[in-house]
Amino acid sequence: MARTKTTVYLDPQVLRAARIMAARTGRRDSDVMEDALRSYLGIEVADRVRARSTLGPDEAEALAYGELHASRG
Repeated sequence: MARTKTTVYLDPQVLRAARIMAARTGRRDSDVMEDALRSYLGIEVADRVRARSTLGPDEAEALAYGELHASRG
């Protein structure tokens, strides 16, 4: 997976906790932060659902739009 370098501003306690977690697990700080963001944003769940789905892209889109329209009334 390609990565993009970025700058973020974090509370010092949050950064310290991420660095401690990274050291304890033998991973890089950026990996710990990326995993946390993926979890918070629900990306992991979406990836798991997508991996189990038998729908093609067009079918998935049609289903999603159908549910969206149904929820609106």
